[in-house]
Amino acid sequence: MQDNSSKNFVTELTHLDAQGQAQMVDVSGKTPTVRQAVAAARVRMLPETLAAIEAGNTPKKDVLATARIAGIMAAKQTSNLIPLCHPLPLQKVTVEITPDPQLPGYHIQATVKTKAETGVEMEALTAVSVAALTLYDMAKALEKSIQIEAIHLISKTGGKSGDYSSVITA
Repeated sequence: MQDNSSKNFVTELTHLDAQGQAQMVDVSGKTPTVRQAVAAARVRMLPETLAAIEAGNTPKKDVLATARIAGIMAAKQTSNLIPLCHPLPLQKVTVEITPDPQLPGYHIQATVKTKAETGVEMEALTAVSVAALTLYDMAKALEKSIQIEAIHLISKTGGKSGDYSSVITA
């Protein structure tokens, strides 16, 4: 007897049509609601690199401001970067970059908010990813071994599927 549980699961995915082809989900019948998502990432580096960035002593100058702006811009461009994502009117995008000498490196957190028919998880994840990549780009002259880690969704609120909070603490 063949196990069809994975087949049933696949046919229930909203991003696939009856033939299993990718499709953009029709959200036109949904009521716009307030939705928010928070995502995080870590950027690990040598203590000397962290110290140079904190002192503003880098070849590309204000590394953190550039990374923050890149994260905000990325959230606004998510539907152009990720196939099948809906373009959304974003009401709020914040990107916080916090130094952590114990890591050593930075914790990046993005919060994205909208009032729309679908959620903003991908926008928050894109924001932290691009902020981390930009931090790397801005500091790679100091260190090539910088590591981007633990990109994940912390929480989301609103929508039909309800609220979500990650069990990941990293």
